[in-house]
Amino acid sequence: MLSMLEYIKTILQKVSFDKGLFEKELIKAIKLLIPKELKQLKRWCYAQFGKMYRVVLNRCFTRVPRLRFT
Repeated sequence: MLSMLEYIKTILQKVSFDKGLFEKELIKAIKLLIPKELKQLKRWCYAQFGKMYRVVLNRCFTRVPRLRFT
């Protein structure tokens, strides 16, 4: 069985063809994950999609309260 983090990564890869869908799914993912998983997702997202969706990633991850990344 996939962990929530792995499931989210799969979803983000599948919707990465559409900027709007990608952002919508990323926002949902950020709300679901615990801080440790959120750090991992952030690193993974920038590695996978940083060139294509840097603006979206910056917007979504800066909305997250700083407390969640400690």
